[in-house]
Amino acid sequence: MIELRRSAERGYADHGWLKSFHSFSFAGYHDPRHMGFGPLRVINEDRVRAGSGFGRHGHRDMEIISYVLEGALAHEDSMGNGSAIVPGDVQRMSAGTGVQHSEFNHDKVGATHFLQIWIEPAQAGIQPSYEQKHFDAAAKRGRLRLIASPDGAEGSVKLHQDARVYAALLEGAERATHALAPGRRAYVHVARGALEVNGERLEAGDALKARDVAQVVLEKGAGAEVLLFDLP
Repeated sequence: MIELRRSAERGYADHGWLKSFHSFSFAGYHDPRHMGFGPLRVINEDRVRAGSGFGRHGHRDMEIISYVLEGALAHEDSMGNGSAIVPGDVQRMSAGTGVQHSEFNHDKVGATHFLQIWIEPAQAGIQPSYEQKHFDAAAKRGRLRLIASPDGAEGSVKLHQDARVYAALLEGAERATHALAPGRRAYVHVARGALEVNGERLEAGDALKARDVAQVVLEKGAGAEVLLFDLP
């Protein structure tokens, strides 16, 4: 089964300082047809205006991944972490029993463009934790690079869920394939550019859901940056 989710079909919120597209139901956007995909609960494409950000707020029992496309995002949390997240970085925060955090764009001119991703953990009430790693463009060029996994394989950040997240940069004749084990599903989100996924042409913001297929094929990219989620 292949199902497409076009960029223009997503929810949208304009708060002035924040412009956000919602792939799944989130905050004031509710669509019972798009509540998540397996444990993947949120993909928000956010643009934060210069000098603005998310004030300190709380989360519980969620794996939160930040993936910056342009600009930088300053992070602080109640666990004592403080960092700047830049393109190539993958930040994972396990909210667990509860954590307070904030994100801010300190740039005086440019917006910060990033993806905010939530994955439901396999178990509630775990100890909150934080991890951040960098994956340069060369590591993702023409291949699917594992960036998050349940066991931290290949230097990826560790998720408290049987889910794996891959990132790829694809151009022209570059081609990447991902085998899906029986019973698994895949969600492909195009962060920017365009490419073909199992013969379907996808543009920036588009997504493809795949069930009961042997493999996912990514090819014919044009400035494509893509995330692939392998999910139970």
